[in-house]
Amino acid sequence: MTNPFEDIRRGFRGALLAGEPLSRHTSLKVGGPADFFAIPEDKSDLLELSRILDALAIPWFVIGGGYNLLVRDKGFRGAAVSLRKLDRIEQRDDTGLYAEAGVKNHILAGTARDSGLSGFEFLIGIPGTVGGALCMNAGAHGREIFDNVVTLELLTGGELRKHPKNSLDYGYRHLQLSPNEIIISAEFRLMRATPKTITAAMDSNLEKRRETQQVGWPNAGSFFKNPPGHAAWRLIDECGLRGFAVGGAQVSEVHANFLVNRGKATALDFLKLAAIIKKRVFEKSGILLTEEVHTVGEE
Repeated sequence: MTNPFEDIRRGFRGALLAGEPLSRHTSLKVGGPADFFAIPEDKSDLLELSRILDALAIPWFVIGGGYNLLVRDKGFRGAAVSLRKLDRIEQRDDTGLYAEAGVKNHILAGTARDSGLSGFEFLIGIPGTVGGALCMNAGAHGREIFDNVVTLELLTGGELRKHPKNSLDYGYRHLQLSPNEIIISAEFRLMRATPKTITAAMDSNLEKRRETQQVGWPNAGSFFKNPPGHAAWRLIDECGLRGFAVGGAQVSEVHANFLVNRGKATALDFLKLAAIIKKRVFEKSGILLTEEVHTVGEE
C-alpha cells in the first residue's frame, strides 16, 4: 500500500504535517484537523505540490491568515496549503507595487506608505493576507483592494497565468474564481502622496476600528456581508441579538456583526448561531443575510 504522506514528501520541499488541527490556523480558533498541512517554500514548490496532490486525487484548499474562514469540527479530508512563505513584495516603478499572496495586509499598507504611495490606507486595520483580501475584495472606509489592482496571477490547472483586472468578475466582497483557481500574486497601481499624509489617514482609520471593532475575543471579522443599502450589524442589533450565544459562540456585545469565541466554542456553535441570526433577521426585515465567512470541512 502507498503512504500518501511519503508520496507527497518525495516531491515537495516545504514543511508537511499530518493531522494538523486547523483551529491553530484560524482566527476563530475552531476546526478539526486536516489530513495534511503543507507550507510550500516558493511558487515552484507550490506548483509541484499542486501537481502531486492532483495526481494523488487529494482535495486541497489554500489557507491564508485564517480570517474569514470557518472550519467544521471534523476537519478537512485532504490538504490545507499555507502560502505564508509566498511573501515577496517589491516596488515595480514609480507607482506600482507587486505582492505575493502570503504578504500580510499591514505589511503591504506599510510598504506603500514608506514608498509614498497612497491607496492602501484602509488596509492597515484589516487582518490577514493579501491573498485573502483579494479573494473577498476586502474593503473599508469606502475603498476596496480591487480599486488598485492591475493584474492577478492565478494558479489554474497546474499553470501560473496573469489576468488583467478587466477580465475578472469582481464586486462588493466578491471575486469569482473557478474551484481550482488560486491567487498567487497581484500587481497594484497607486498614487503619489507624502508618507505624513498617508500616516495621518491610517491613524484615523485605525482609531475608527478601535472604537467600533475592538471586540476582545477570537473572531473572523464581519461574519455577514452588508446587504445593499443596509448595515448587517444594525439588522442583527434590531433583532435584539447583541450578546446572544449558542454554546461558546456569541454575537459580540461591541459589534453585532462580529461572532466571537468566548473560549470553548465549536464550529457547530457558530453554524447554529449564524442560522438563528439569518432566520431572525429575515423574519423581521425580509432580508436574507449571506455569510462573508467561508466554511470548509466535514460536519
